[in-house]
Amino acid sequence: MIRPSSTHPPGLSDRRRPVAGARRRVGRGGEAGGQATVELALCLPVVVLALLLVVQLALVARAQILVVHAAREGARTVAVDPRPGAAARAAKATPGLDPTRLRLTTTARGEPGSTVRATARYRAPTDVPLVGALVGDVTLTATVAARVEDSPEP
Repeated sequence: MIRPSSTHPPGLSDRRRPVAGARRRVGRGGEAGGQATVELALCLPVVVLALLLVVQLALVARAQILVVHAAREGARTVAVDPRPGAAARAAKATPGLDPTRLRLTTTARGEPGSTVRATARYRAPTDVPLVGALVGDVTLTATVAARVEDSPEP
């Protein structure tokens, strides 16, 4: 007669023998599911902050394009219209920009064929939650040159 070498059932090795008082895992992953949840909870705020930063960067890039457009409008107006203040009115009429945050400076208008420069400065708001408070308002600048044209006769 052959006697078993241990007290556990045949076919169950010593390595896989259940330990008294140990919990049995249920489902796949068991303890690893909790670790993944903790990692997600730690990484998710960083990912959301990075996405908000990208959105803020896109808004500032859009504002820079609009500031270039405002400077172009101001330079073009100075080049064709000798009336004082016409360039500032044209630049501040640029859609998408807050006129109270826009400042336009121009060089003196010379003879037809000379060059005038218009410089637009805009304090772009950073309104995206969390990121706006970290970055603060950004000052954007654009300078455009235009050739002075003959003024139309009144």
